[in-house]
Amino acid sequence: MSILLPTSTAGSLPKPSWLAEPETIWSAWRLEGDALIEGKQDALRVWLQEQQQAGIDIVSDGEQTRQHFVTTFIEHLDGVDFTKRETVKIRDRYDASVPTVVGAVSRKNSVFVEDAKFLRQHTQQPIKWALPGPMTMVDTLYDAHYKSREQLAWEFAVILNQEARELEAAGVDIIQFDEPSFNVFFDEVNDWGIAALERAVEGLKCETAVHICYGYGIKANTDWKKTLGSEWRQYEEVFPKLQKSNLDIISLECQNSHVPIDLLELIRGKKIMLGAIDVATNTIETPEEVADTLRKALQFVDADKLYPSTNCGMAPLSRAVARGKLNALSAGAEIIRRELKA
Repeated sequence: MSILLPTSTAGSLPKPSWLAEPETIWSAWRLEGDALIEGKQDALRVWLQEQQQAGIDIVSDGEQTRQHFVTTFIEHLDGVDFTKRETVKIRDRYDASVPTVVGAVSRKNSVFVEDAKFLRQHTQQPIKWALPGPMTMVDTLYDAHYKSREQLAWEFAVILNQEARELEAAGVDIIQFDEPSFNVFFDEVNDWGIAALERAVEGLKCETAVHICYGYGIKANTDWKKTLGSEWRQYEEVFPKLQKSNLDIISLECQNSHVPIDLLELIRGKKIMLGAIDVATNTIETPEEVADTLRKALQFVDADKLYPSTNCGMAPLSRAVARGKLNALSAGAEIIRRELKA
């Protein structure tokens, strides 16, 4: 990346009220058919402009083209029955009704490639596209076919690689895989989770990222965080192996968290997409607060490898709050750029 400290968002941005219920994650579409396609494209254009006006360097669709960061991708696959549902515990935190794997999973057609092409047509800036990671996909389903989390993850890794190669061909500069499960299932992550993710990025020439956060600011996640004590050291379990992986960028949560900043030493050499915006509060950070988080990170990350970002997605927030947070992120990064140049 030619610009120093290029800014980006980790994931979702609030959906306009005419597309889905605002300030709610995973809310149902309010449009259908061709109107829904046009509505998604309109929302994408709105948030592309918002990102550009805020000075965000690496732009995305803000997940305006999908309802859920995992299941929207799975909806397009064969082998999963959305009418046959079971209750499972997602990431060992909360119960959810999920679809069932009933046969061999496969992908007949691309899922997000046309959406990515639409974004590419509307900007010359670097673009990032998010996909669910294999382990998090497994954790969002009931498997009645493979009956093996590892085997299902490997099947998903192949499918994700197919999608990622087409996204790269469509002009995507960074492909991000969302793996919040990496903060929970440590033995599985090290046994096969990172290996499956490496299979998903096999052969890609664009930059690749893995996003590992502590989740949206929903009650199940905030309650879980209260049980983690004064230091959140989950990253310590997976960073050593990720440091040796083929992933280019590690995306993590830092702002207003209890993550010891020195854990970044475990992934020194990797590019770091650092969460400097708290998505679990409506309070808008000041540019100086963002800059302070970045200064601390620079003790353990070379400046040319630091990508200021958000902790997670901002779908549950109002558009005004999200806009303010984007402006703060950009302004905070600019403070540090000036300091480094001085």
